[in-house]
Parts: sequence; structure tokens; C-alpha cells
Amino acid sequence: MEQQLQQERIVIENDDEIEIDLKDLVLEILSFWKWVLFALIIGAVTAYCISRFVMVPQYESTSQFYVLSKSMSITSLADIQTGTSLTNDYMVIVEGRPVLEQVIENLGLDETYSSLKKKVTLNNPSNSRILEITVRDANPSMAKKIADEIARVSVAFIQQKMDQDAPNIIQKGYSDGEPVSPNTMKNTAVGGILGMFLAIAVIVVAYLFNDTIMNADDVQRKLGLNVLGTLPLEEAEYDGEKERKVREGRKRNESGNI
Repeated sequence: MEQQLQQERIVIENDDEIEIDLKDLVLEILSFWKWVLFALIIGAVTAYCISRFVMVPQYESTSQFYVLSKSMSITSLADIQTGTSLTNDYMVIVEGRPVLEQVIENLGLDETYSSLKKKVTLNNPSNSRILEITVRDANPSMAKKIADEIARVSVAFIQQKMDQDAPNIIQKGYSDGEPVSPNTMKNTAVGGILGMFLAIAVIVVAYLFNDTIMNADDVQRKLGLNVLGTLPLEEAEYDGEKERKVREGRKRNESGNI
């Protein structure tokens, strides 16, 4: 018998967890719309200030070199595959320790191999034998210098170590002076959205854990009990307070007449 009651109690508890009045929940959220709007504004302003005044702007510079040299021609599918394979090999060489450490030594950079490697991004545009070397740095002129030096050292390393003709540098690094990060507008929008969702989440959690009985519907929904009747306590208290004030007023009038 006790096990059956426990099972019934578990079922009722599970039903209470599953059943959520979406209409009441939406109305609850709308009733706090001012707080939601306030959280959205605070999140957006915070993200804007962090992006504008805290985060360090980053700049990029890109240099390019052509993988195939004059001694190599593209006349067949095998030549194209050879060019693609060389591009993959060169990408490994450019990010290798010998090349980057030589760049650090030549430019006198206060960097380690690992820190410089994080600043370098390599890209091979589809259906091409071109290798792009992109460097990101807080200093736009330094980003250009590093990109150019990596391309120069890589070309010399390939010619010397791989016993091949040096690839041709077709584009040196450039700097337009425009930072690539942070994206202030994007971060501001994301901050505002996160602030709004955080406020909504707090409202939803408070709503779900609020077990206060406010009316007869709450008794049936939260306790699973039927309400047989209600007493107008608020009206009785109001009438009693009103009658008490009338009696006090009469006493003051009588004392004044005396």
C-alpha cells in the first residue's frame, strides 16, 4: 500500500514538473518587461565599453607567393596534382620552427615560436597554387613586416633545403590601417542579447520555483486539490478596518465636545 502511494506521489510530482502554463509564463515575463529592457541595455553598453576601451585592436597583413616556378609547367593533371602537393608541403614548412625562429631572429621580435605561430594563418585558395601568409598583430606595420619576412625566409628555405627553384613572391604584405577585431557592433548586439536572455532566464526560474498560493487556481494546479469554497477575507478585513476608523472618529468627536 505504501509503495503504491509513493508511486502515485512520484507520478503527480512528474506531472507537476512537465505541466507548465506557457500563457502564464509569457505574461509573467511581459510583466517584467522593464527589467528585461534594462538588462538588454546594460549588456549592450557593457559589451560596447569592453570592445572599445578594453580589448586591443588587431590588424592583419597578407603576403602571397606562387608555388610553381618557371621550370615547372602545368600541362597535365599530374602537373596540377604536383602543384597541389607542393602547396601542402610549403604550408608545413612556412609554419615550421626553422622558418619562424629565423624570422624572430631577423626582426628581433620579443616572441617565442609558439606565440608567433598563433599569429600566422595560412590559406590556399581553391583551385590555385598560391599560398597566402596572413599575420595578425596589434601593430599594423609590424604585421606587415612579419608577413613579408616569413615569405622571404620561406622562399629561401625552400630553395636551399628542398633543392627546388624558389617560389615567386607575387604580393607583399599590406596594411590598410583598419582593425579586423574586435567587431564593436557585433559584440554590442551579442552583449545586449545575452543580457536580455539572462534576465528572462532569471524570471523563468523564479516563476518555476514560486510555490506561493495566490488564488484557487493555484491550489488546484500546484497541489492537485479541488477547492470547495472560499471566504471573502479581504472584504471582511476591509469592512472591519472601515468600522474601526468610524468608531475612532466618533470617540475623538465626543472627547472634543467634552
